[in-house]
Parts: sequence; structure tokens; C-alpha cells
Amino acid sequence: MSVLNGVSYGLLLFMLSAGLTLIFSMMGVLNFAHASFYMLGAYVAYQFSAWSNFWVGLLIAPIVVAVLGGLFERFLLRKTHKFGHVPELLVTFGLSFVVLEIVQLIWGRTSVDYPIPASMSGSLFKVFDSTFQTYRGFMMLVAVLMLVALYWVIKRTRIGLVIQAALTHPDTTEALGHNVPRVFALVFAGGCALAGLAGVIGGNAFITEPGMAQSVGAIIFVVIVVGGMGSLAGALIASILIGLMQTFAVGLDWSFAGAFTTLGMTITPETFGYPLWKLKLSQVAPILPFLLLVVMLVVRPKGIMGTRDE
Repeated sequence: MSVLNGVSYGLLLFMLSAGLTLIFSMMGVLNFAHASFYMLGAYVAYQFSAWSNFWVGLLIAPIVVAVLGGLFERFLLRKTHKFGHVPELLVTFGLSFVVLEIVQLIWGRTSVDYPIPASMSGSLFKVFDSTFQTYRGFMMLVAVLMLVALYWVIKRTRIGLVIQAALTHPDTTEALGHNVPRVFALVFAGGCALAGLAGVIGGNAFITEPGMAQSVGAIIFVVIVVGGMGSLAGALIASILIGLMQTFAVGLDWSFAGAFTTLGMTITPETFGYPLWKLKLSQVAPILPFLLLVVMLVVRPKGIMGTRDE
């Protein structure tokens, strides 16, 4: 059961990191406010769920977030593009604080009651004494459908061909009559919509509160670096790997002392110090992705599926 829980969490991370990967691979913009769009998606879905129901929020929230992302790209990000990457990073970094303050002004500083739909709150199936929640299965289904749709749009449609052409040969694409700035605006809006969709799905599975963007913001950058900058396939592999790693770390909950005992080593609290002796794997689960990042940067700096050496 831990495998399924880990995969479901990993697929949620992929839904969140896919938009950032898409924006970076197509535009070369590392959007520091991407997790803020994830938070906006959760809050907008919560609001529409309160007014109507979850399904209305699921439909409308990604659209609202896409529109907000498109407006940001058109009126702010596009104007800083000519000054280089550092101003782009700074303006997206500033946007994350603006979004946080707006969310706190509208919905408050505490968590909101954004529940899982009653129709999916039950058990999908049971293995021994463990149950797999129906909503977790729904999360996995949405993530897989998003992956298939994203691949189909990029690789099999005229829009995808224009996007790829605008990335590699912008002048030629513009000479053929395509509006390259508009293409980039659509890409940015689409990436924000994916983050908003992840917020709709993940906001009620975990918790919707003002700190949710900060809690996942660093993780998604770990995902895209470990997977390979700009690689959707790499982001998928890294997301599932990190999801399984953290889920098993919490589920197994091995102690530091127990691990050495399993290896046939006899140690005492004085050997490594009493605090370290009591340390459990579940306590270090939050830092495991960052340890993986460090190892990846040392062993393979371009990531699992990356093609860039820098």
C-alpha cells in the first residue's frame, strides 16, 4: 500500500512540476512563483466548492489561474525579459510574496476547510489491514490523463509544433506569420493552469493554508533538477522517486540504532551521541529529497534525463 501512496504523491508532485518544466523548457524562465499558482488553484477551488461543489471548482480554478498567469506574463514578465534572467527571477520571486499577502487578506492566515468530495472519501480497495482511498486513485487518474494530454498536445498537434518551432527558431516562426510573444504567453498560462490543477487536487488531499506554497516550492525545484532541467520525462521519474522515498521513510519509521543493529553492528548511545541515537527515518524524511539533490549534482549534474551540461 505504501507503494501506491508513494506513487500517488509522486504523481501530484509531477502535476505541479510539469508546468514549471514546460515553462522553463519552452521559455527559459525559472518561475519562482510557480508554487504560488498552485496555492491560488487550491484557494480558488475551495471558494467555488463552497459556493457550488468540488467539480465546479475543478473546472474553473485552473482557468482562473491560467488567466492570472497569462496577465502576469503579458504585463510584467514580458517587459523584464529583455533585461535578462536575473530580473525575471526577481519579478517572479516578488510575485510569490504578493500572492501570499493577497491570499492572507482574502482567506485569512489559518487553514480553510476544503474537504474531499463525499463520493470519493471512502476506500477504493483494501489489502490486509491497509485501505487505499478512492480520492488517491482519482488523483492518480487525473495526473495520468494530464500527462497523456500534455504529450499529445506537444507532439501530435499543430499548436505543439508551433510551440517547439518558436522555441528553437523564433525568427523563422514569426516570419511564417505566428505571433511568438503570444505563443509564449499561452505556454506560461498553460504551465500556470497545470499548477492550478495540482492545487485543486492536492489542496483537499493535504491542507489548504497560506504556507502550502512554501512547503512544496523547494520540492518542485528539486524535482526538475534531479529529473533534468526542461525534461518532462525526467520530472515524472524524479517525482515518483521522491514520492516513494518520502512515503517509505515515514511508513517504515526505522530508527538510527535499529539500522545498525540490522547490519550486525553493536553501538551505544555514546557512540554517536544520544540525540542521533534516538533519531528515526521519519524525522529526516523532509530532507531526503535535498540529499538526493546533492548526490545528483555530484554524480550527474544534468539530471536523470537532462541534456544540458550547465
